[in-house]
Amino acid sequence: MQFSHAVTLLVLSGGNNAVSAFQLTKTTSFPTTVRPSSTATIGSSRRRYAVAIDVSLPPAPKLDEDVKIIEEPAVFDMTGIALGGLQGQALKWEDSDFPKAKELRAVIPKDCFEPETKTSLKYLSVSVIGTTLCTLMGTRLLSVLPPSALINIPFWSLYSAVTGTVAMGLWVLAHECGHGAFSKNKKIQDTVGFWLHSFLLVPYYSWQRSHAVHHQYTNHMELGETHVPEKAVTTDKGKEGGSLGLRNLFYERFGSTKMGLRAWGAMQGTLHLLIGWPAYLMIGATGGPDRGLTNHFLPNPLTKPNKPRRELFPGNWKKKVLKADLGVATAVAGIVAWTVRNGFSQMMALYGGPLIVVNAWLIIYTWLQHTDVDVPHFSSENHSFVKGALHTIDRPYDKLDPWGAIDFLHHKIGTTHVAHHFDSTIPHYKAEIATEAIKKAYPKMYLYDPTPIPQALWRISKGCTGMVKRGTKWVWNNKGVEALL
Repeated sequence: MQFSHAVTLLVLSGGNNAVSAFQLTKTTSFPTTVRPSSTATIGSSRRRYAVAIDVSLPPAPKLDEDVKIIEEPAVFDMTGIALGGLQGQALKWEDSDFPKAKELRAVIPKDCFEPETKTSLKYLSVSVIGTTLCTLMGTRLLSVLPPSALINIPFWSLYSAVTGTVAMGLWVLAHECGHGAFSKNKKIQDTVGFWLHSFLLVPYYSWQRSHAVHHQYTNHMELGETHVPEKAVTTDKGKEGGSLGLRNLFYERFGSTKMGLRAWGAMQGTLHLLIGWPAYLMIGATGGPDRGLTNHFLPNPLTKPNKPRRELFPGNWKKKVLKADLGVATAVAGIVAWTVRNGFSQMMALYGGPLIVVNAWLIIYTWLQHTDVDVPHFSSENHSFVKGALHTIDRPYDKLDPWGAIDFLHHKIGTTHVAHHFDSTIPHYKAEIATEAIKKAYPKMYLYDPTPIPQALWRISKGCTGMVKRGTKWVWNNKGVEALL
């Protein structure tokens, strides 16, 4: 006999009012005899079966090919997880949702992967001219507002904020050189990248290598580079230890959870923005724990890595580290000579202060691009390049000011960073096209958080402290303070 469209089997239990239903969709053939009803005994229960039949259609496929079993996804345990602007979007994804690496690149127009040297140099000229104009203005004001006078510190702080914000564009283009996104001419690209990095006191080849590792292991708990979270630990007394324990101590010392959390956030934000970048270069702060303690100016790790084969600067990279040191040493020599001749206050006013601001911007971008209270991380057994790329977050840097000037000066590095992690050879001036293609191809897996940047930074400073493992994901533990983030 042939059944079509629907065959519904209702199991009615005489012992209670429970009803279970199993529905086969489409058309299925069953060689059987249909009776109006029948009764069977299962164990000690008597169950009555009723079969409803929709009349026949043409022969159907085999049962195992035709039946589609719909499985309800497991509900993720959200205990202790605060929600940010993404509303837990990344926590809903299953392993089967992620595409293959080659599929990520395939959705982006091919032209997006072609750097144009003239175009790159035009954007470089914007950043160079802007930074130069700011510096010339500063030099003109040295005699009017001497930086050595304490009363003038507010002005020079403002000057540093403006000049450093403009000069951040130099960093973005130097960063593109390290990725091969500036020019097909390797000589031009490495020359520009080498001297821009050196001017910013960053060893070019060392950072080129560590940043490539960051892209490969984005949001990896053991092998990531920069802003790798701390794993939550428990003390012998069963209490939270590490940074989470320290945050709890703030709650106690400040008399309330709310005030303690604010104090903790203020401390974390200040430390990250002021010393986070030099600490990463000098001792590998927030770098991957399995690589040991690292220094970007030294070819060998400061401590023995847990995984020696995953050393940060292997093989020929050791010579490149030393080569990059020469550029930084040249810049440092020039800074020392300037300081000796014109004084420390002048050097800090025109160079040191703006550089601190550049470094702060760099931390803001790298921290917020991959981190938020509801964005997970992964360990070696469950991490992949694709997961790292798709856990990158675009944010509304274009709304930091009414004209989008900061986003323009920073070459849209924060508004198109997802595309950059799909493929880092995409030049910034083609990243918007790539972003639109990604949004169209993966609308449910494209992460964009509309939270204003200051608010997002404040939330992350307070809530991204320590992670606990939940299933295959590592999540930020904010139990008890979810509503305060």
